[in-house]
Amino acid sequence: MSTIVIKISKLRGKDDENVKALAEFLENKAEAKADVTSGEIILKYEEGKKPCTRAYLRVLLRKFLHRAELKEEFRVISGKENIFIIKERKE
Repeated sequence: MSTIVIKISKLRGKDDENVKALAEFLENKAEAKADVTSGEIILKYEEGKKPCTRAYLRVLLRKFLHRAELKEEFRVISGKENIFIIKERKE
């Protein structure tokens, strides 16, 4: 089972409803099970299912920020292998 981690601690501090909406959005688009913890969303892919590419997942995260009108406040950064971070933009 492969997993991808999205760190959302900054986004959670802003609004919990956006975190739930992001988890639902990723479950639908990335076709994976999303587990929400205190500071991250973990996407779990079943055995035999190919996970989406890093580039596609980055596009999905950016698309969510745009739809939720959070693009001006947050950005998506690639972390280590299979980790993404949603950070606040600097003023």
